[in-house]
Amino acid sequence: MLFEFLNPPFMQRALIAAVLVGITAPAIGIYLVQRRQALMGDGIGHIAMTGVGLGFLLSTSPVWMATAVAVAGAVVMELIRWYGHTRGDLALAMLFYGGMAGGVMLINLSDTGSNANLTSYLFGSLATVSESDVVAICVLAAFVVLVTVGLRRQLFAVSQDEEFARVSGLPVRVLNLLVAVTAAVTVTVAMRVVGLLLVSALMVVPVAAAQQITKSFKVTFVLSVVIGTAVTLTGTVTSYYQDVPPGATIVLLAIAVFVALTALAAPLARRRARASEAKGAECTLEVPPARRGADDVRV
Repeated sequence: MLFEFLNPPFMQRALIAAVLVGITAPAIGIYLVQRRQALMGDGIGHIAMTGVGLGFLLSTSPVWMATAVAVAGAVVMELIRWYGHTRGDLALAMLFYGGMAGGVMLINLSDTGSNANLTSYLFGSLATVSESDVVAICVLAAFVVLVTVGLRRQLFAVSQDEEFARVSGLPVRVLNLLVAVTAAVTVTVAMRVVGLLLVSALMVVPVAAAQQITKSFKVTFVLSVVIGTAVTLTGTVTSYYQDVPPGATIVLLAIAVFVALTALAAPLARRRARASEAKGAECTLEVPPARRGADDVRV
């Protein structure tokens, strides 16, 4: 049966989560790439591990607990970036490694947690996506989409040039903090499907792939979301049929798309260059010789 993978309830939940991850990860990732903070999601993923362990220790939802801890960690990261100066890198390293170590310790101290639970959060697992996880992911994904789409002009301005945005009257620090918090929320949205250690790749690789063939921010945003959704769905279905880790499969598919679009970008760029030269030649012929100025002379 062609659509056999739609029958198991756990696959239905996993596919819903995959679609939401495919949309939200590139949606916030494009701002992180613009800000040259491509590895921010990786650091937040380390911090979120403490939240997962705390959720098992307190017998509460690991997703919501990871969200709270990740958001707190993202705020601390921004404060370090503002005030850390030369000691900022060391403080961030301690925060990241401490978050991972804290998660491992807490999950082993809990009565319900185990190394198997830890692995599913680190690398993703289709069978462990519960109904409560889907509800949490839907709510968090709605927040991410609302921020990344509703404030896209302001976030783009801050990500592109903070000084210009500040002169323009935008609340730069508030928007930077909002980007960090939204990235933290996205990490917890994606951890059940992709895993905490691989979520950063899904934030960055679809954006990098889209940038190979696009020129405007709007087109890059849309194409990166399309790529993200396509690879998460394809990776999830492949994981079901081939019994391979979903997170690794999704990331490898995203990298394959990046390689393919990079190979396509070179001839596309040459074609655009030839078209531009031809258009420039036509414009030069249309200008009467007597009216040409210094700027019209072609060297």
